[in-house]
This record gives sequence, structure tokens and C-alpha cells, in this order.
Amino acid sequence: MEQHARRRHIEGGYTYVYTPHISKQDLFLQSNHLVTYREGMFPPIHLDEERDENGEVTKPGVDYYLKPMNCPMHILIYKERARSYRDLPMRLAENGTVYRNELSGALHGLTRVRGFTQDDSHLFVTPDQLEEETTRVLQFVISMLRDFGLEDFELELSMRDDEKDKWIGSDEFWEYSTDALRNVALASGLKLTEVPGEAAFYGPKIDLKTRDAIGRTWQLSTVQVDPNLPERFELEYTDRDGQKKRPIMIHRALFGSIERFFAILLEHYAGAFPVWLSPVQVVGIPVAEEYADYLGEVIARLQSEGVRAELDHSDDRMQKKIRTHATQKVPLQLIAGEQDRSAGTVSFRFRDGTQENGVPIDDAVRRVREAIAAHTLVNTAEDFA
Repeated sequence: MEQHARRRHIEGGYTYVYTPHISKQDLFLQSNHLVTYREGMFPPIHLDEERDENGEVTKPGVDYYLKPMNCPMHILIYKERARSYRDLPMRLAENGTVYRNELSGALHGLTRVRGFTQDDSHLFVTPDQLEEETTRVLQFVISMLRDFGLEDFELELSMRDDEKDKWIGSDEFWEYSTDALRNVALASGLKLTEVPGEAAFYGPKIDLKTRDAIGRTWQLSTVQVDPNLPERFELEYTDRDGQKKRPIMIHRALFGSIERFFAILLEHYAGAFPVWLSPVQVVGIPVAEEYADYLGEVIARLQSEGVRAELDHSDDRMQKKIRTHATQKVPLQLIAGEQDRSAGTVSFRFRDGTQENGVPIDDAVRRVREAIAAHTLVNTAEDFA
């Protein structure tokens, strides 16, 4: 899953970055997280203090915090050197672990945890790039989610309301940024619901919701317009006219978190993943121990070609092995006995109990790789044809 997402991001012009898990408090004071999000952050780690032989402090320590968000780190990458309009849009992506001090009663399986991997992206754009880049972002998000077999989407546009003291930024900014997101959402052709008063205090956002195989609705991706953090960190770029100007930041979470998205996929597929997503794609089951070496060579070949394949070495009888891996919903069971060994073939068994026998090894390896590459949902012999 992560490899596929990484490849698609690189093809989409994103640069992958890696940032620290902890940082000094100054960073989170400047980003305002220690003011607005302190209760959601873990207590500080006090470091760097020095004392003399009498125990007197000779050098004050500094509080470090586990990061609750990746955005301050990405801003520092933007700020590492002067930027020009030629550098924009700048697209940064990270599978970064973040930490949030959730109340114990709020924790729930993989969907609500205290440490999780956020597939975070931050884009820095000029104001006149906002609509075009947001269009690209939304198209990319929808395309990626469809790769994982999700299809039923709708959008929610969170806007400001008439209580102007709740919001920062000019009326002009709110008008053009909200219009840009609305145009993007309408152009997608998806159902759009507008929700006044639900925007972040600094800018509008689009949330994408999906419906799984049994009809439950999940909120997944968010596209958030943010002029606030560029202002707080005094981000600049030199425009065509030679003037220093402020970029707009777009926060984009594709899956929300890897853990939560995986939980949604588990529900959506009821554990019966397409071959490319299955933790174990192929399991080898010899009819008897004497065929384990023959089948092991086939499994080793699959492994050498990047297939997640295993050989069942257990002492269980063949039928019990088949039941065990069927219960685990492994998509492809590879079986071999005397007839297969003599002919240089293998037999496939599928989730629904159907089989295809006597497949030459080269053909078997090729078809497994094709099923993975095509993101095929293989439950029957017919699906594998």
C-alpha cells in the first residue's frame, strides 16, 4: 500500500521528506499549536539542562514536544532557502508518525489511536495557482482512493459564516479561496454539501467522504486552505515583478492516517483483499511433506519477484492447512503433489473453493504478477482467468 502511494506521489510531482518526531517548544509556539492544541499534545520532555556539583542549574533546560502535526516541519523545509515563483507550486509529502494525547475513552481500535502515521502533504502555491492546484489535489485524491477499490464519494465544503469576529483574514481572501474550492468541487461532478460556519478560523476546506461496501460513511481526505501558518512563519517568495509575496499553504491528508484507512479497508473488503493489498498474497501447501521442496522452489521464485509468498511448513494435514488459510482469506493457495511435480506444474485453489490444476510454473508466476499489477480482486477461478 505504502509503495503504491509513494510511486503515485512521485509521479504527481511530490517530493518525499522525513522530519523529526520531536522538536523544541519554540517551533510549536510559533505555529500556535501550544496555544490552540496543547491539550492534545503529550507533556514535554525536559532536556539539555546542566547543573554544577552542588546541584545548581548552570544552563536552563528546554522543553521538547512530540509532534502532533507534520506541517511545522514542512514549513521549515520551505524556509531553508529563498524561494521564487519558479519554485511554486512546491509539493511535499511524508508518511510521518504524529502523536496526540487522546483521552483513553476516545481510543478505538485502529480508528482512534495516540500514535499514528499521517500520509501528510503540504503544498505551497501562489494565490493565482490556488484553484488549479486544488483541482489537481482533489483529482489525485479521488484517483488514489479508487486504486484501493473505493468508489462512492461525496464532498463537504466548510465555509465561514456571518460572525466575522470568528475568522481571520480579509473578506477578499475568504471570497476567492471559497470560490476556488467550490469551483473545484463542482467540477468534480460529485455530490457537494456546503456547511457555513465549519471552516477552520483561517480558511475554508473540502472534506471527502466515502461509503463502504455495507453502506457506512467515512470521512477520509481533507484539503485545507491555510494563509495563517505562512503568515506566522513569514514565508515569502519572489514574484515575477521582483516583489516579495506570501504563498498560500494547502494541507492535504489523503487517507487521514494509514492506520484508520487500513481499518476502513478491512471493513470494506471484510478482510478479503485484492491480491495486491493482501498481507500474504500466495501460500504454498504441499500435498505431503515430500513435495515441500518442490513447492518451496516455486515460492522462492515468487518471493524473488516481489510477491508476498509463504510456504506452510506446519505439521497439519493438507486439508487443515487449506481451511486455515481459507479462514485467513489468503487469495491464492498454491498446491502441489506428485502429478504437479512430475509435470512441472502447480495447482491453484481460490477463496470460494474452486481450483485450477496443472498450471505450468512459468505461467503461474506470470499470472500471479499480472493479478497483482492489475489490482484484481480474485475470489474464484474465473476471476483469475
